[in-house]
Amino acid sequence: MNERWKPSVTVAAIASRVRADRTEYLLVEEKTPEGLKLNNPAGHLDPGESPQQAVVREALEETARVFVPARLVGIYLTRFTRPATQEDITYLRFAFAGTAGEADPARTLDTGIVRTLWLTLDELRASRQRHRSPLVLRGIEDDAAGRALPLDAIVTDESVAGAPRILR
Repeated sequence: MNERWKPSVTVAAIASRVRADRTEYLLVEEKTPEGLKLNNPAGHLDPGESPQQAVVREALEETARVFVPARLVGIYLTRFTRPATQEDITYLRFAFAGTAGEADPARTLDTGIVRTLWLTLDELRASRQRHRSPLVLRGIEDDAAGRALPLDAIVTDESVAGAPRILR
């Protein structure tokens, strides 16, 4: 009997702001087995939470900012092999666009996060070799192009936070 395939479910926050007539996107610089990489504030979906709850939690942990998701930009499926370990992982990523408040100076950033920074789309395109995955730029470009679904396109059944349902 084959083992059931289970992709790793992740969420990503695409926070943007306009400064001096240019749009900037919030990124984190993080330590990875491949060195310092740029990523969206992102992470894994934890048991008992919805994707919307997960993206708010991950953004706060990685940026010390409250992220308010406004729309779903896309759901992405990608396969990635870590160069350092040759580990083969398939990710199912929910990317949300929204706004991020000011950083709370009393909060510390997650382990491995070196700093946060704001980059323009041109700066992001020029730094592709430093991206943690191709999905960093893809989600931001999709958001810039106006791709969006309402947040209620994702339904998290009440059983996720409570006891599992018994199927009959």
